[in-house]
Amino acid sequence: MSFELEEEDAFDHTLLVVREVSVFKIPPRSTSGGYKCGEWLQSDKIWSGRLRVVSCNNRCDIRLEDPNSGDLFAACFVHPGQRENAVESVLDLSRYFGLKIEDGMRKHAFIGLGFTERNEAFDFNVALSDHEKYVKRESEKEDVCRG
Repeated sequence: MSFELEEEDAFDHTLLVVREVSVFKIPPRSTSGGYKCGEWLQSDKIWSGRLRVVSCNNRCDIRLEDPNSGDLFAACFVHPGQRENAVESVLDLSRYFGLKIEDGMRKHAFIGLGFTERNEAFDFNVALSDHEKYVKRESEKEDVCRG
């Protein structure tokens, strides 16, 4: 007997948890070159808490959560093949990123995300890359089954 999950019954898989990250209010990008965290002042820090990277079928969610209650502060949705639209490395330091957060109602904003340790930022990139590879493998399997 074969059992296949329908999309609404699929499981979420947590790929990474970082206990403490910082979120910054960032100015609009001055050039098409990218963000520079050197332009974000420490006074522009608006939140700190837990980050979870979660695989939801072919979408990857970056969830910023209160570490005690688990309440969601913000979410960044990385759709297949659109990572560069949602997550952008900054130009001047490897521990910082620009994130496009969404409210689920098609409204979005850009925030700065900072990791305390360089290895946490590395693990963040690896989790996103691993998810992209997973989606690609699953897509190739489906193509083989169809063809």
